[in-house]
Amino acid sequence: MPCKSCQPGNQRTFQSEINIQFPRIDEVTKPNVWAFPNLIICLDCGFAEFELAQPELHRLAEGKRLDPR
Repeated sequence: MPCKSCQPGNQRTFQSEINIQFPRIDEVTKPNVWAFPNLIICLDCGFAEFELAQPELHRLAEGKRLDPR
């Protein structure tokens, strides 16, 4: 599959652990949301993308925490 940024297609999948923080200062007291998506990274340009699972999306929408696995 070609890279969405540079097009050659030198991409590789990596496991990850991501701690998502709420961006606004009035949300600083909300707990962070942990996610463990696979990252697809272009080894030519560094463009990366991932997809969050439904539980993480739900917790982001509600502002709740997902405990690390």
